[in-house]
Amino acid sequence: MSGRLLALLRDRTRLIVSLPVNSPALARAAVEAGADALKVHINVRHEASGTIFGSLGEEKDNLEGILALGLPTGIVPGVAASLPSPDDMHELEAMGVDFFDLYDHDMPLWLARWQGMTRGIAASHTTPIESIAEFDGVGFELLEAAIIPHDGYGQPLTAADVAVYRRVRRATKLPMIVPTQRAIQPEDVPMLAGLGVNAVMVGAIVTGRDAASLAAATERYAAALGRS
Repeated sequence: MSGRLLALLRDRTRLIVSLPVNSPALARAAVEAGADALKVHINVRHEASGTIFGSLGEEKDNLEGILALGLPTGIVPGVAASLPSPDDMHELEAMGVDFFDLYDHDMPLWLARWQGMTRGIAASHTTPIESIAEFDGVGFELLEAAIIPHDGYGQPLTAADVAVYRRVRRATKLPMIVPTQRAIQPEDVPMLAGLGVNAVMVGAIVTGRDAASLAAATERYAAALGRS
């Protein structure tokens, strides 16, 4: 059933864990530590984690193990050079994937009309604020504010970043997800929640790549959001 994450985002700021690899063991660690939702990838080299994610066929067994844990799980199904096919999307839908997103410059328009999964779109540092204001009219239901350029990954969150997040929040009514492209700390999370951010999505920059570090980080962020 799609729309599970959207339902969760209605009441308070949630915690999404973006897995550094498609590993059921890492997913279980995140679930047990207090994650509200998970995110996985296929057909992409992920800049923050350095992971090369394979095709749906290559990743399917691990994805099924992750989905079996029962949390709402979303996916980045590709990039411009390796876009998903409609057959891939139908298969992901049948597997129980709840939502998808791609960067706006990678997103084929036919996915804006996709039924069966919540439609998300990621804005980058090159996306004009006035374009963000139009995404809900194009058909999208979630916005990931991935507005940090690659050379800023892992650096501390700045006042300038927060100002941009505020502008993004004012520009759209869509539920807004902020990923940890910056090294956002648990103590930063209440400020983001106060801005009206609907979910913080932690990934490899702050979680590390092994089960112990991911679980410990998830617990800290969950506590900062009142999930202690």
